[in-house]
Amino acid sequence: MSTVSKKLDARGLFCPEPVFRTKMEIERMQVGETLTVLADDPNAEEDISRWVKRTGHELLSLNKNDNSLEFLIKKVK
Repeated sequence: MSTVSKKLDARGLFCPEPVFRTKMEIERMQVGETLTVLADDPNAEEDISRWVKRTGHELLSLNKNDNSLEFLIKKVK
């Protein structure tokens, strides 16, 4: 199991901010590190999941709790 390397709190932000900030944070990380992203934008689930797939990174988990989403993303390349 990967340890969380960084955490991004994007709660209170709306499309496209959560994806944009996720992209910026991943770009600053090393391959193999993981990023936990917290979001509450209803569109974030689809937007971030699609971005991760399109960019070739790995979505290790997605937890939903009421309006809150928690993504665990591994930087692959």
